[in-house]
Amino acid sequence: MNGWLEYCYEETEQAGKVATIQGLECIFIRILNIATSLAGLAVFIMLIIGGFKYLTSGGDPKKAQSAKDTLSHAILGLVLIIAAWFILRFIEEFTGVKVTIFKIPGAD
Repeated sequence: MNGWLEYCYEETEQAGKVATIQGLECIFIRILNIATSLAGLAVFIMLIIGGFKYLTSGGDPKKAQSAKDTLSHAILGLVLIIAAWFILRFIEEFTGVKVTIFKIPGAD
C-alpha cells in the first residue's frame, strides 16, 4: 500500500505486514468516501431521471408533478449533504475539535 493508508499496517520482522488498530481508521475513512460518492451519484441520477420524466410528461399534470417531486427530492438531498458538511466544518471552527478526522487516541 502507498499514500495515506500506509499507517494501516505495521511492518514486523516475523510476519511482514500485520493489521493494527489503525485498520479501523482506514475502514471508517473508506466507508465515508464510498458513502459520499454514492450520495453524489444518487443525486445526479435522480436529477437525470427527474429531468427525463419532465421532458416526457407530454403535458400530463400527474406525470409532470411526479417529475417535479423527483427533482425536488434530488435538490433537497444535495442541500442536506452540503449542509451536513457545513455543520461539521462549523463545529470544527467553533470548538477547535477535528470532527472530520477519525483518529483512535493512543493508537500511535
